[in-house]
Amino acid sequence: MNIIKHLSLISLVYSGFLHSEESVTNQTHRVFQFENEHVRVWKTIIMPHQPLKMHRHDCPRVIVGLKGGTLTKIEETGEISDLNFESGMAYWLIEDPLGTLHGDINESEEPIEVMVIELKALDTRN
Repeated sequence: MNIIKHLSLISLVYSGFLHSEESVTNQTHRVFQFENEHVRVWKTIIMPHQPLKMHRHDCPRVIVGLKGGTLTKIEETGEISDLNFESGMAYWLIEDPLGTLHGDINESEEPIEVMVIELKALDTRN
């Protein structure tokens, strides 16, 4: 393969990669970090005006604000509350009560980024 064709092919592959990365960064998404028998860790980027579907958290977790903001939490009962995450601060959240669901929405104009450290099991002997 001559050098021009080779460079053209690299350019096409690279531009496709950038395009797919751009489409991900324009949507609310998770970026897996790691998992072991004790914790599951991911970064969540919550884009403006993109509601998260109804869900629940089965485990307690630590949330670290990377790029802070306020999420509006909407319970399936219709109850609404705010979750404020400041950049550089850590927060403890317990697991959700059984049988409950909620959704979240970032109503600001800027993305919110948090690191989530979910605890799979707590040692209650101490």
